[in-house]
Amino acid sequence: QVQLVESGGGLVQAGGSLRLSCAASGSISSINTMGWYRQAPAKQRELVAVMSRSRSTNYADSVKGRFTISRDNAKNTVDLQMNSLNPEATAVYYCYYRDSSRSTPSWGQGTPVTVSS
Repeated sequence: QVQLVESGGGLVQAGGSLRLSCAASGSISSINTMGWYRQAPAKQRELVAVMSRSRSTNYADSVKGRFTISRDNAKNTVDLQMNSLNPEATAVYYCYYRDSSRSTPSWGQGTPVTVSS
């Protein structure tokens, strides 16, 4: 079992920045992928950015160049720096964890991000 706790969401004006953080605890594998998904109202959950423990990354096209994912393997944390935010980024952001020993990923409780125009 892996537990994920997010922090850092909130309200920001368009063009502003926010930083999300997630801390993982529990049965963490030495090989894993952590990152962020988001779900906007009436939409499906979608990938934002993920990073493997070896630091390979995958970003959604819509956030490339504006969002940066980073992680601290020693602390089992993953952060998402979000710059140049626009109202389309308004969503609940979920921390994500996956390793090969589990058939399904673990999710955080979600942290809301609201970008006002």
